[in-house]
Amino acid sequence: MTRTQPAYLLENVTHFYGDKKVLDIAHLAIAKGSITGLLGPNGSGKSTLLKLLAFAMRPAFGKIFFNGRREYPFSPNIRSRVTLVTQKPYLLRRTVYENIAYGLQIRRDTADLQARISRALSRVGLAYEGFAHRQWHALSGGEAQRVAMAARLILKPKVLLLDEPVASVDARSAALIRQAALAARENWDTTLVIASHDLAWLFDCSDNQISISNGTLFSTGLEIIIPGPYTTGRQGLTKTLEDGRFIVLPPATRSGKTAVIQREKILLAADPQKDNGYDNQIKAQVQSMHMTGKQQEIMTTIAVPEMTFLLGLDPELTGSLSLQPGKEVFLMFRSQDIVWR
Repeated sequence: MTRTQPAYLLENVTHFYGDKKVLDIAHLAIAKGSITGLLGPNGSGKSTLLKLLAFAMRPAFGKIFFNGRREYPFSPNIRSRVTLVTQKPYLLRRTVYENIAYGLQIRRDTADLQARISRALSRVGLAYEGFAHRQWHALSGGEAQRVAMAARLILKPKVLLLDEPVASVDARSAALIRQAALAARENWDTTLVIASHDLAWLFDCSDNQISISNGTLFSTGLEIIIPGPYTTGRQGLTKTLEDGRFIVLPPATRSGKTAVIQREKILLAADPQKDNGYDNQIKAQVQSMHMTGKQQEIMTTIAVPEMTFLLGLDPELTGSLSLQPGKEVFLMFRSQDIVWR
């Protein structure tokens, strides 16, 4: 299958909830068979973008093309080819068997149905004999999400959109859902767009990343977004954290509304340092560490109140700092390296 034509092309897409603009995308192309990671704080516009890509709603303005053709919600060209899995599993008030069969029945494609349902369940680690005839309300949260995933996978979708699919499930269910999503790309060349707070996994599995804040895209995925609100005080313009500490920002510009810093501009240290030119030295805590197979880096998640920094660190540096989850460190960066977008 050729991938020269993108799976999606968005042109001048904006969307509003009431009078509030929640999405503003001049241009976005997503390649066929690719895995795109969506990064950004809660309320940044990730879920709205995924709903638009699922053609679950129509943008207020702009055009969305799918496989080179402009498409709209409820188009027969989209049905069963694009599917969305959300954080909360939406199941019909029926048995597991009936939930998974539903999409094929709508499509009038019911040949060898039992065997296909059995295979779909096995892809998410559920046994047909134990789950097929169980009622929807008799499932745990992780089991319900896996059934929702199986109901999408049985359709062999061209596009699988995942909106925080493992945020509220147990560790085993999360691992099986991730595995099943990546297998869809491997087996059927399915295009994946994934929004997840599991940033280390996103960077490890995705071909490219898109950062999103206030509905605006930052297409490289190399930025750390410093979300608002921003305040002006004795220190100048700052981002005040929940514990009263603050990040010093450069003067705002007319053209940008979001403060952003490149990951490469951030240094890590075991202790604060004086007179080194770094006016931001923020005490933080290592949350998780994950070796990537692509960049041979250790993707390290470091948390401060309200924010998470994901940095790709050299193994030698992590060793010299004796980094491990729970360790306190200092994030150092200059306000002059922060830009407004």
